[in-house]
Amino acid sequence: MARLGGYVNKLLTLTTGLGLAVATIAPVAQAQPTDTTHISTEPLFTKRDAWIALGFAAGTVALYPADRYFARKLQTPHNQENQFLQNAATDFRFTGTPGSIYIGLGMYLVGRVGRIDRMADLGLHGTEALFLASGTVYVLKGLVGRSRPEVDINNPRSFVLARGFKSTDEYRSFPSGHSAMGFAAAAAVTSETSKWWPNATWVIAPVMYGGATMIAASRMYNNKHWASDVVMGAAIGTFSGLKVVRYSHSHPGNRIDKWLLHPHVEKKPDGSVAVGVEIQTH
Repeated sequence: MARLGGYVNKLLTLTTGLGLAVATIAPVAQAQPTDTTHISTEPLFTKRDAWIALGFAAGTVALYPADRYFARKLQTPHNQENQFLQNAATDFRFTGTPGSIYIGLGMYLVGRVGRIDRMADLGLHGTEALFLASGTVYVLKGLVGRSRPEVDINNPRSFVLARGFKSTDEYRSFPSGHSAMGFAAAAAVTSETSKWWPNATWVIAPVMYGGATMIAASRMYNNKHWASDVVMGAAIGTFSGLKVVRYSHSHPGNRIDKWLLHPHVEKKPDGSVAVGVEIQTH
């Protein structure tokens, strides 16, 4: 039974990376010299974003009173002695970080060397989203100074302003960095691929966001975060992924893409404008 659990656990971890594979391998058979994506005219922040932010904020506030309940529930001997859950938590934790960084950078490098434009584009923008989410989390962790449940599982209200900058990692609970990284990758992949294969979003989005949810759950299982921590981490990651992709495609001349992807703007015969990514390896 333990062996079966191990196999299932590995399968779940690989499923998290399925969205990345689908996002890049599928178009290789029909690869073109350059990859074009219509310049987005959508503003960087929209009303839809406000509703998403409101939903995350409501979720964080709603879970705050239940932080102690969920922490205690996950730390029962029945759950903690379950070998399947232990292995799953370990693998998903690695997938969140540093795994997501390895995947993002690896995709970018393979895309550049192999001249697979979409892979390089996705790898770069995904990695940008990860760093944006990570930086935001770092600042908030330091300012909020919340103690982790492993310090005192009965005291989810231990906040001290700026304690996170001064103390050890035990007081950097809010928000969850692993959750932010997982959702940043999910949002970036889903947003990018929805422009290429809109009909596949119903498959890619559940896989990516489902994997990110498992990363968040693993941090609660390991007694490193409260439920409200992971919800806020998910919010930061989601917005990081969405905004990086939206900004990159609505500002094709931005310096990062220009230096690392060498985009060029092209007016098509039908009068529409497209941005292409020209990979230069010499």
